[in-house]
Amino acid sequence: MTDEALSSLKSLRAAQPSTEARKLALNAAMVAFDAAQAKTKVSDEAGFFTRLGKRLRNGWIAAPAGAAALAVLLLPVGYQALNSTSMTQLSAPPDFVTATDEEGKERDVTVVTSQVVPLNDTPVKPEAVTPQDAARADQLAAGAATMTTDAQPLVGMPSPAPSVTANAKMRALMPASESFGGLGVDSGIPLQPTGDVFQAFTENNVKVVAQEPVSTFSIDVDTASYAYVRSMLEDGFLPSPDAVRLEELINYFPYDYQGPASMDVPFKANMAVIPTPWNSKTELLEIGIKGYVPPAEDRKPQNLTFLIDTSGSMDEPNKLPLLQRSFELLLDQLEPEDTVAIVTYAGSAGLLLEPTKAKDRPKIKHALMNLMAGGSTAGAEGIALAYDVAEEGKVAGSVNRVILATDGDFNVGISDPEELKTYIKQKRDSGVFLSVLGFGRGNLDDTLMQALAQNGNGNASYIDSFREAKKVLVEEGGANLVTIAKDVKIQVEFNPAVVSEYRLIGYETRALNREDFNNDAVDAGEIGAGHTVTALYEITPVGSGAELNDPLRYGAAAGAAAEAAGVSDEIGFLKMRYKAPDGDVSKLITAPIGKDLVVGMDQASTDQKFAAAVAAFGQKLKGSNYGSGMSWQQIADLANAGKGVDMDGYRAELVQLISMASLLNPDKSAGGRTVCDDPSGGKGDCPATE
Repeated sequence: MTDEALSSLKSLRAAQPSTEARKLALNAAMVAFDAAQAKTKVSDEAGFFTRLGKRLRNGWIAAPAGAAALAVLLLPVGYQALNSTSMTQLSAPPDFVTATDEEGKERDVTVVTSQVVPLNDTPVKPEAVTPQDAARADQLAAGAATMTTDAQPLVGMPSPAPSVTANAKMRALMPASESFGGLGVDSGIPLQPTGDVFQAFTENNVKVVAQEPVSTFSIDVDTASYAYVRSMLEDGFLPSPDAVRLEELINYFPYDYQGPASMDVPFKANMAVIPTPWNSKTELLEIGIKGYVPPAEDRKPQNLTFLIDTSGSMDEPNKLPLLQRSFELLLDQLEPEDTVAIVTYAGSAGLLLEPTKAKDRPKIKHALMNLMAGGSTAGAEGIALAYDVAEEGKVAGSVNRVILATDGDFNVGISDPEELKTYIKQKRDSGVFLSVLGFGRGNLDDTLMQALAQNGNGNASYIDSFREAKKVLVEEGGANLVTIAKDVKIQVEFNPAVVSEYRLIGYETRALNREDFNNDAVDAGEIGAGHTVTALYEITPVGSGAELNDPLRYGAAAGAAAEAAGVSDEIGFLKMRYKAPDGDVSKLITAPIGKDLVVGMDQASTDQKFAAAVAAFGQKLKGSNYGSGMSWQQIADLANAGKGVDMDGYRAELVQLISMASLLNPDKSAGGRTVCDDPSGGKGDCPATE
């Protein structure tokens, strides 16, 4: 061939593979990867494919054209593995399914399915696939088998001979398009298809006080959402909207609230009302709770059981190695007479270290640092063994807690969240609480982690760095390990003579029915020693003109009744219920919310300004229907105004995240002027902040 002919090849464009061919190619590549991973001895060639498969599954090769081209190259290899493997695990980007919670209510869950299905009609071992998995795959295959396609075989591709059923299941489990959270790759928004699982929820809407004057919810001290959001933004991706839980963003930061003087009342509420930064006609009611901090001499002995996931999925730098270093930090905070036991689980669970005094640090650290990852994920078996160990070593008057560290993938044993939640509920009554630490991305089951922590009377955190491990396990170690109040519920009744509408910002997954407040059988959140909890309501004063709902023709009676009762100077009334850590009967705390709590933005504290900035950031990041009208710069300015004394730099870090989010999802602009959505749904200049 002449040089001129070779040069002419530069102008040629490769033919684009069809959608169906691309799906099958990518799926075959996944098949080959899983087949190679399942072998105990992997050849050099298979090792190369394993590394490449991980990159595919973790979204490193994310561009559609690049992925399609790579899939074409790998398709013969993938097909060979497909024909030589009796079963495989197929992974698909997010789907939306409905699950039933412990109260019988249906809830949507954002999931990435991970099904084990037979290929070439080869039988699968019964224990390799759950009945739910099999039913879903068969249901999808039944519909897919009737589909026809005009896709032509790729040139050079071996003639396939898998059964119609197998091909139907493959096509059924692949997505119609590469997408994440309902946003396709052509949307212009850089979302990373990580395969992580989050509970789908609809954000709280505006309530009319005349119709629904009472708001009830469980407190939440989890911080996993903020750490996960930070990890995504720092990697250059926007998180899924369902990964952004506003209350966990707000509660990630410590606030200087006034606490109680003694354990007689284990926490205290601080309240204030400030102008809403994104709507000049509404106000923000802030309820800030601070837990009691026992003096050092009152510290209780701690009996901890580390439950560590050592399955194959943990074999990544930001998983097991980070987990080991994190637990070393925690170990260094323990007193000599505290005890530590270590249970591990992969294909099966085992007791790695019997309960050992913390003063024997070399022995405990040696056990930690010699952990290795490999095998499947028998999480339920591990939980059962960890509880057995913790209950055997339980000491009255001590802190008895299981700390589960995992990437959230439970695929052997009890994998159904509802069954696990029921089991955890039964075990928490024994006095052993459960906390959950999440590591890594790719198959993080946040939904399961949240369910386990909430039902185990514990909290859920996400560890994405050694710095975050220090915050969770050292700086907040006492709060995350020592419970001072459990089943803490908040109920606010708004005065219709003063407030026409309200909206609770966040806490969607913690909502309770009004009657649940007085029902001691209904579980709620826990507060640890020194914990701070913040809740924000956006409230619309009567006559402000910011109402989103038309007034009722016959609705004036409620306001008149409030006037007659002589409580027109109250915005509302706060009630809080809690139980002692070992108690079964709740106690009640009440306080009026007076008009005298209202201050201007220039009088607002740095904490109040910063909490409002975090709320604005979270709402804008998740594309909220409310409060997303502020520009990124205005949110950053408000956060800077509320930064205050920031010794650890956490608040400065938020300002950096705001900057990253602004690059990934820039504000709309018109003629160099930032344009925002105003409260009425129109367009205009963004509201000014002080």
